[in-house]
Amino acid sequence: MNTEIIRTKQYCNSLASYSRRKTRVVNIGGVPMGGDYPIRVQSMTTVDTMDTMGSVEQVIRMVDAGCEYVRITAPSIKEAQNLEEIKKELRKRGYTVPLIADIHFTPNAAELAARIVEKVRVNPGNYADKKKFEQIEYTDESYNAELDRIREKFTPLVKICKEYGTAMRIGTNHGSLSDRIMSRYGDTPLGMVESALEFLRICNDLDYHDIVLSMKASNTQVMVQAYRLLVNKLEEEGLQPYPLHLGVTEAGEGEDGRIKSAVGIGVLLEDGLGDTVRVSLTEEPELEAPVAKTMVDRYNNRVGHAAIEPVNENPVDPFSYSRRHTHEVANVGGQNVPRVIADISRLETDDYKDLKGIGHFYLPEPDKWRMNDLGADYVYSGNSPVQFMLPNGLKEILDYSAWQESTDKLNKVPLLTVDEYLAGGSKHGEINFLKLQLADLNEKLLPALKEDRTAVIILETQNEHGMAEQRRAFFKLINAEADIPVIIKRSYPDLTDDQLQIYAATDMGGLLIDGLGDGVMLGTEHAGEGRSKEQMLNLIGNYNNTGFGILQAARTRMTKTEYISCPSCGRTLFDLQETTAMIRKRTDHLKGVKIGIMGCIVNGPGEMADADYGYVGSGKGKITLYKGQDVVKRGVPSERAVDELIGIIREGGDWIEKEEA
Repeated sequence: MNTEIIRTKQYCNSLASYSRRKTRVVNIGGVPMGGDYPIRVQSMTTVDTMDTMGSVEQVIRMVDAGCEYVRITAPSIKEAQNLEEIKKELRKRGYTVPLIADIHFTPNAAELAARIVEKVRVNPGNYADKKKFEQIEYTDESYNAELDRIREKFTPLVKICKEYGTAMRIGTNHGSLSDRIMSRYGDTPLGMVESALEFLRICNDLDYHDIVLSMKASNTQVMVQAYRLLVNKLEEEGLQPYPLHLGVTEAGEGEDGRIKSAVGIGVLLEDGLGDTVRVSLTEEPELEAPVAKTMVDRYNNRVGHAAIEPVNENPVDPFSYSRRHTHEVANVGGQNVPRVIADISRLETDDYKDLKGIGHFYLPEPDKWRMNDLGADYVYSGNSPVQFMLPNGLKEILDYSAWQESTDKLNKVPLLTVDEYLAGGSKHGEINFLKLQLADLNEKLLPALKEDRTAVIILETQNEHGMAEQRRAFFKLINAEADIPVIIKRSYPDLTDDQLQIYAATDMGGLLIDGLGDGVMLGTEHAGEGRSKEQMLNLIGNYNNTGFGILQAARTRMTKTEYISCPSCGRTLFDLQETTAMIRKRTDHLKGVKIGIMGCIVNGPGEMADADYGYVGSGKGKITLYKGQDVVKRGVPSERAVDELIGIIREGGDWIEKEEA
């Protein structure tokens, strides 16, 4: 055992300097992964595997969209056999993309597929193990007997892979941990890691090493912690540095799916972890590859960024979530949920409608304001004060010079530079925002901040490796025992919607995952010139929604319904995109409720372990409905299933009418 690895909680090369983890190279059909090779992009087909031509056409669309590997489900022998026909047709058309067989429950299908395709994926939770949602007390003797049984069932596949030069992914899923693992380790990142290591140790004993590992979960905190712990345990046990396949399971669709994927995958990429990426969206699979490519392309030129002070020892536990302790300033920090600050400083805000995009609505007839679930907590107006009275609960932040000139120094609050702060002029009696960067946290400023119970930091960065620099600033505050609340601020030049969501979710979500940050702010200062007012309003609204989406994806502030929906595959028993849209239409006002929508029993109920309610395909036209992990109704006809789901939500006490919401 490597005690230094354990003591320092090490899981990457550096917490301050971008350095990709050097892994073993695994050759997959002539497209190697790991080592110094690029981070690969992959996805999975959604067509029935028995539909040869449909599968081939979809694979071609995926490859043309940027997929370097394509995964196809093989739930039984017949689908595994048909992989050969799909492969033949692809090769006939000149497509040499490596194919991966996705296996659950069926060792005989895996053993056949391993002779045909370039890689097989097995899930240790259901390949040779079992999950019946039973709590069983295992003695060491009975536990080891189960390990012997697993070795016996798994060894033939390993030997076939060795003989045929077939690679393997040992892919743990948070929601499908076996009863045996759950009984000993619980529903934890450690349980996920141990589930994979049991299979990996068998491979190691058989001298088989063409292996890729994954630790996928729908909960981004669990997913990140599991990958980090896996790397730590590989080092601790002296096992080889196998490549990592990164993914967030059942991320969902649209903006939410992209943000959630980036929060989970992005923080790992920032620390140099990951050799291939699959983004799981409830959309056509060819739409996943460009999103994954947007993530990985950020790191093509990351080496050589401005230097950041090294981190000798991590002051937070990277393997479990704990929010950084801060004192409360007004409604920021302490036990308050993280806040969202909307930057309207580039607007001439002279109409009530200007606040609609940030969730605040003025109703003329009753002469009242209303706020939706994505209503910003603060607006930053810079040197351009809002020209009307703001609704109760919405505070305005002004640059210090504008605040000094304001007649209302109570409801408006100042934003100071470091020089203005240290100059000792007049300040707000309750809350003062201070913008600074890591370099500003020096021996002169830190003591003053520690004594000030009104200060809230707005933490900025211009470093290309910005997440790491901002994390270093948090570490400096922790080590100095300075419990000042911190708002994470990031600003970007003109980006596409996908880029904005992915970059911001990576940079801010990566900090929030570790309990760092009391709020978020997306600045508009670099967002390009020449926009009309309408265009600026749209941009500000997009930034505001993105901020709330990041907080939700990082599990730090739940403001809307969360859909844990799988990306579909050949096992899916209904139209996932259409069904998800239908369920969303009727339930998207249920703030904080998590609904799992799973195409088949493989991905549910296991993969929706985090959901409050579940909708799972159990046969053609038949749906099984869950409350948590418990089956409430089986075999519900699909035409009635959404109504029945809503009935279960009502019975569970989580339903409200849209009018009330």
